Amino acid sequence: MAVWRTLPAMTAFPITRLRRMRRTDGLRSLVRETRLDLDRFVMPLFACPGEGVVNTVGGLPGIAQRSIDEIVREATELKALGVAAVLLFGIPEEKDEEGSGAWDDDGIVQRALRALKAEVPGLTLLTDVCLCEYTSHGHCGVLRPTDGGGEVVNDETLDLLVRTAVSHVEAGADAVAPSDMMDGRVGAIRAALPETPIVAYSAKYASAFYGPFREVAESTPSEGDRRGYQMDPANVREALRECELDLEEGADVVMVKPALPYLDVIRAVRERFDCPVWAYNVSGEYAMVKAAAAAGHLDERAAALESLTAIRRAGADVVVSYWTKELAAWL
Repeated sequence: MAVWRTLPAMTAFPITRLRRMRRTDGLRSLVRETRLDLDRFVMPLFACPGEGVVNTVGGLPGIAQRSIDEIVREATELKALGVAAVLLFGIPEEKDEEGSGAWDDDGIVQRALRALKAEVPGLTLLTDVCLCEYTSHGHCGVLRPTDGGGEVVNDETLDLLVRTAVSHVEAGADAVAPSDMMDGRVGAIRAALPETPIVAYSAKYASAFYGPFREVAESTPSEGDRRGYQMDPANVREALRECELDLEEGADVVMVKPALPYLDVIRAVRERFDCPVWAYNVSGEYAMVKAAAAAGHLDERAAALESLTAIRRAGADVVVSYWTKELAAWL
């Protein structure tokens, strides 16, 4: 008997695989389960003092600190490309121990908000609510001296975060995004802003992937690290508890940060909670692909689209990503 006659069942599987491979691009699109729609992405922007300023950052190609006039220019271009929302960070002219520039009515983010509301109507404006860019020590809250050096004081920080969030909304923010990871900050902000959408960084890990962001935001801690208030990368159940607490305190959205090393956390949050789930595709994830592409090791567009698809496939409804502007052109 011919050998091929002994293998009828085995030939069916390869033939099926070949048929799948021969699908046209149009047919692949029709059966695609996860899509990258531009209105599911948010672009981070970094406002700094001055005029006509575009300070590029080596670790984040294509990303820069921008003065308010340049922020308006960039936001206008983003909106024209179809980007629906931006997340604002601020680099103040001066920093102090408590980060008072964060809630200053004439602060950098507040002025950027007013300019964007006037010049780019219809663009959704979110703001990062944290003190790390504004404090002289780079931590996310009030730092009090201890025998070991210093400790972030949770409850004293809450009032400053509330003042910051309120000042952002008064200046025109459509939603606020507390990223500090202080206990109780969502409830405190909700009490002060009963109608404002809150996007809570609920599962924010003490990650090695924040380095380029800290360069552009000028927020590297001058001493110690943030493990005392950011999450242990080993924990998933803790992330679920943090999300549950934030939702009980009044969060409208929960966010997982970073995204790619924590796809399992995104999936766990998605399955547990019936609420919008966001993910932050952070600076280190972006910078790695950029560096590998620059060295000729991979195709940036393909790698970026695959990465962003993975984040959406894991369960993220919305992704904050530095690729948002490029994604607008790719799509």
